[in-house]
Amino acid sequence: MSKIGNDNLTDTRNQLVNEITLLSNDQFNWKLDEDSWSIAQICHHLVLVEEATLKAITWGLKAGEVTQVERKKIELLILDRTKKLIAPKIVEPDVDSFEIQQIMTLLNDSRKNLMTLLSTVEDKSILAKKSVKHPALGELSLDQWIEQIYLHEQRHIEQIKEIKGLF
Repeated sequence: MSKIGNDNLTDTRNQLVNEITLLSNDQFNWKLDEDSWSIAQICHHLVLVEEATLKAITWGLKAGEVTQVERKKIELLILDRTKKLIAPKIVEPDVDSFEIQQIMTLLNDSRKNLMTLLSTVEDKSILAKKSVKHPALGELSLDQWIEQIYLHEQRHIEQIKEIKGLF
């Protein structure tokens, strides 16, 4: 993985942490209505997406064939918040309340697990040569799976800022 990709993962996660750190648990778990997610649920969703991405990358690395796929402009789809994306069941957050520290631990653990996996990839160029089907974006190279993590977090950071503006 490139240093730029690593920097984007780090910078975006730091932005997310900055958005949630000073919230009370009531603010963290506040929902506009029953059909909306709380900030806590958004963060739990981000953890679940990162864990699912880790599984996809692991699976893709183990799959023997090199499969060149065309790079997609995933940032256009992910960052366009005028288009609502429906989360697959596997990455839907729990309906229970969360403590901020609990979510911080989950965020740290999922990122540590991702970085540990990526550190085991000796030839990082293989990440651009192998692919796995993404539920919303179609066939993606493994390096674009990594890219979608921080783009997806950026999308939800904007959502979090909007929710905070409603308190």
